[in-house]
Amino acid sequence: MKLYQLFLHLVLFTATALAAPHFQSTPVASITSAGALSVSFDEAGLGNTNIDYELDATGTADFACFNKAGKQPPAANKETVAITVVSQASFQPKNGRVRATITGPVPTAGSFSCPPGFQVLRLVEVTYSGIHLCDTTNDVCASPTPDPIQTTF
Repeated sequence: MKLYQLFLHLVLFTATALAAPHFQSTPVASITSAGALSVSFDEAGLGNTNIDYELDATGTADFACFNKAGKQPPAANKETVAITVVSQASFQPKNGRVRATITGPVPTAGSFSCPPGFQVLRLVEVTYSGIHLCDTTNDVCASPTPDPIQTTF
């Protein structure tokens, strides 16, 4: 094979490899002020048709009762709830690229409640781990950082 043919093959191979769907950088996980998991990402090498994504994670949310003065009574009225996040979204690429954020659901206390009258229920802490973001259209996945992620309110 002549040198120019080798060079041409190398250029075509490199261009094809770079054009394949890929995350430009590691997706970034954060927690919203309401306690939901949020992942921002930048994926390139896409065509112009909608791309489907799925965000998965597990976690825990701690809820507690507070009095009207904002103090947590010393009673045992606290609850830790398991969280399973499965959020799906679809985005239209612009120039072969999707820059977006997927946010999971806000954690709920389930059936846990505070005594009626003078106490209110609040989210105290939330932790997410095993965070995975997948482009399900092209079967490309990434694990966002940080993982695990935790916030105290």
